[in-house]
Amino acid sequence: MTMDAAQAKRVNVLEPPNRWSALKLGELWHYRELLYILAWRDVMVRYKQALLGVAWAVLQPLVMMGIFTLLFSRIANVPTEGVPYPVFAFAALVPWTMFSSSVAASSASLVGNQNLVSKIYFPRLVIPAAAVFAWIPDFVIGSAFLFVIMAIFRFVPPFTAVLLPIVMVSTMIAAFSVGVWLSALNVAYRDVQYVVPFLIQAWLFITPVAYPTSSVPERYRWITGLNPATWAIDFGRWALTGASSPWPVVGLSIATTIVLLVSGLYYFRRVEHFFADVI
Repeated sequence: MTMDAAQAKRVNVLEPPNRWSALKLGELWHYRELLYILAWRDVMVRYKQALLGVAWAVLQPLVMMGIFTLLFSRIANVPTEGVPYPVFAFAALVPWTMFSSSVAASSASLVGNQNLVSKIYFPRLVIPAAAVFAWIPDFVIGSAFLFVIMAIFRFVPPFTAVLLPIVMVSTMIAAFSVGVWLSALNVAYRDVQYVVPFLIQAWLFITPVAYPTSSVPERYRWITGLNPATWAIDFGRWALTGASSPWPVVGLSIATTIVLLVSGLYYFRRVEHFFADVI
């Protein structure tokens, strides 16, 4: 039998994963073009026929910065270690906006792509991953505007600002660790889609965005460390403004993210074969 004939007779057998199947994350790389296409589609759909277009990437954190400046700087007099409060707040709002938007988008991504999920085979993990990747342009635009705000307030960013790409990756990992859980749960329990918007609203105030982590009473800081968004926000603020952060809290937040990510990937893999039946 020739080599061509042997290849022609090759059959790929798709089997449902068992409880502890391998994650097969290498499939994401194999389907990287699909991930790119889905992410770019989400970007185009988001801004299609939008009156302000990509300006929305700046408008949301800018409005929140104004509100936080009034409430937390003028009224509550939150300490910022000498950093102008608008810079202090916007440096956290850029990664927070990416985190919250990615979590919301990825949680609804599987249900929103039910035609793809029910008709063709590909690793379903591509869909929530693409929903996170789709917010990279907004992060880049928001980061560029942050440097404009720094210039307005004559704030010179530290040399650690070159770590901005790592800040973006950190935020994506934190968002994906939550989104992978919510996306799978949303297929089985449609109540999740109603809980997520409320969850994100509450999440903003328990995350050190408008205030530094150091201002949280020490006996409660461990609760802040259980927040997977904390380390992304604090790392970004430190890199962009030099503001310090209680590193034990950051370390606990990183550990929380790792636990959420690994457990979420295994749960997603375990229930993946049910998606086409119940979606």
